[in-house]
Amino acid sequence: MSAAVAQPAAPEHVLTLSCPDGPGIVADVTRLLADAGCNIEQSQQYGDPDTDRFFLRVQVQAGDVGLDELRDRFAPLAERRGMTWQLRDAASRPRVLILVSRFGHCLNDLLFRWSSGALPVDVVGVVSNHTDFERLAGNYGVPFHHVPVAPGGKAEAEAALLEVVRGEQVDLVVLARYMQILSDDLCRELEGRAINIHHSMLPSFKGAKPYHQAHDRGVKLIGATAHYVTADLDEGPIIEQEVTRVDHAMSVEQLVAAGRELECQALARAVRWHAESRVLLNGRRTVVFR
Repeated sequence: MSAAVAQPAAPEHVLTLSCPDGPGIVADVTRLLADAGCNIEQSQQYGDPDTDRFFLRVQVQAGDVGLDELRDRFAPLAERRGMTWQLRDAASRPRVLILVSRFGHCLNDLLFRWSSGALPVDVVGVVSNHTDFERLAGNYGVPFHHVPVAPGGKAEAEAALLEVVRGEQVDLVVLARYMQILSDDLCRELEGRAINIHHSMLPSFKGAKPYHQAHDRGVKLIGATAHYVTADLDEGPIIEQEVTRVDHAMSVEQLVAAGRELECQALARAVRWHAESRVLLNGRRTVVFR
C-alpha cells in the first residue's frame, strides 16, 4: 500500500484595516471572506472610544480566490466604509535596511535573530556613517554601505542613503542606534516604514552619556522605546517599550549593559510586529495586536 501524499498547505493572507467605528464592520468583512472561501485562523479587533475608530487584523487560510482577486473584491467594501487597509501574503517578508553608527548591540541582535529564523524579514543591507561594523555585516553575508556624513554634507549623505533604499526596494528602515538626526524631508519620505530605538529616559537625560546622567541622579527605573520615525525627534508613535528596575549598587557599566539589553529586546519586538502586520497607526499612537 502506498503512503498518502500530503497536500500542500493553502496560502495564508493577512488583512489589516482601520476605519470609522460603526455597527456591522466585522460582519461585512467576515461575510466577504467567507464568500471568497477563506477560513479565518486569527482575528483581533479594537474600537477606540477616544478616536471613534475601529481596528482589525485577520489572518485567513485562502480559498480558491487569488490574492489579487481578493483585493479587488475587498476594495468596494473598503471604500464604502472609509477604510485604510492592507491585504498581503502572510509568507511575504519585508526587505529591511539597518542603519547603525558606533554602538553595535542592536545591529548584532537583529542580524542574529534574522539569521536564526527568529525574525520574519529579509535583511538586504547595513548602512553606517562609520566602518566599525563592516566585518560584522560581512560575517552574516549582508552588504555593507559606508555613507559618511561630513560637516555640512547631510543632504548628500541622505541622498546616498535614499539611493540604497530605492535600489534595494526597501520596505522597512531600522535605525539600530544610528546617531544622525534625519531631515524632515527624509522623515516624510520614510513615514510609516522607519523604526528607531532609544533609551526611555528622555526628556530628563538628553545628550551624551544618558546612562551616566541617570546613574548620577540615582534613578530606579531604566527603559527603552521603539517607535516610528517622524520629523518630531524621538516623538513618533510608540510601538514597544521595555523597562527594568535598577538600584544604588549598580555601576554605570552595569546600567549601560542593562539598557543595551532592553534596547535590543524592544527593537526586535517592534520589527517583528511590524513585519507581521500587527501594528496599526492610530494618530500619534499605535494599536499593536500581539
